[in-house]
Amino acid sequence: MTAPVNAELGQVSELFMLLASIAYVVALVFFVLDLVKSSPTIGSLEARLAGEQAASARALAGVGSRGAGSTPVAARTSSVADSMDYGSGPRRRTARIAVSLTVLAAVIHGAAVITRGVAAHRVPWGNMYEFCTTGAFLVAAIFLITLTRKDLRFVGSFVVGLVVIMLCAATVGFPTPVARLIPALQSYWLIVHVSIAVASSALFTITFSMSVLQLLQTSREAKLSAGKADPARFLRLVPSALSLENLSYRLNAIAFVGWTFTLMAGAIWAEQAWGRYWGWDTKEVWTFVIWTVYAGYLHARATRGWTGTRAAWLSIVGYLCIVFNFTIVNIYFSGLHSYSGV
Repeated sequence: MTAPVNAELGQVSELFMLLASIAYVVALVFFVLDLVKSSPTIGSLEARLAGEQAASARALAGVGSRGAGSTPVAARTSSVADSMDYGSGPRRRTARIAVSLTVLAAVIHGAAVITRGVAAHRVPWGNMYEFCTTGAFLVAAIFLITLTRKDLRFVGSFVVGLVVIMLCAATVGFPTPVARLIPALQSYWLIVHVSIAVASSALFTITFSMSVLQLLQTSREAKLSAGKADPARFLRLVPSALSLENLSYRLNAIAFVGWTFTLMAGAIWAEQAWGRYWGWDTKEVWTFVIWTVYAGYLHARATRGWTGTRAAWLSIVGYLCIVFNFTIVNIYFSGLHSYSGV
């Protein structure tokens, strides 16, 4: 006999989710403040570095007339942000507060996800509410783990902002009381298939944020090269468009491997549940569409020279397909996967 659902613990989970949402919103505010406050500081640092480079050039070349204005803007910017290593720029107290708040929010968020699973006596990703909340947690967790290796605080406002949107969508759009799984989902393949899908989607969320920043940085670099005024001073904190593109490509490659496994595991589960590996169900088709878009992105960039804005737009289109798959397809399209919507 299966254990009954613990409704009281489910309410505790919802309380944790609310507290986590509040903490994420406050962290988002501090990330935005960091972009606003640090831009002048980075500008002063760039000017100082430019002066030092110009002084070194004069000392080596023995030319006194070719001064500070000879240092390219891109070179000054890359010396500040392109390494993505800690210590390459000024200390940013606001950013450190934002990261600390994100850690606190992620801990509370993790407690909410765990208590939801304990209350239901199963893995907490059996419906859209649980998929959104668990996916948002993994986005925040992967972002924080990446921060231990590289200084990606410049993308914090985008990532945490997406986490807040996902939690709002779960709470407002897909409120679902804690309950047992329907028989069709009572399989160990739910753990394998959906967990990898959530983790891959979390990585795609981060690369989506970086692709958007890449487009903004590309536009800014073009205007600076043309001698125009800096149109977005906050992007001084962001690495060059090329650096963003390279890191996004590597993360997309990792996420693509996970998505490939998601597609394969789903086919195996479909054979066990419905007696066929592939049936052209709407959900199956869109999962394959997502795989095709990202496969095209990786292939075009690696072999066809699709770099720069074209690669960024392909990455963004792939993520929009993911959003469409887990919202519109789940809610409005009928099929064998309709039960996974809400």
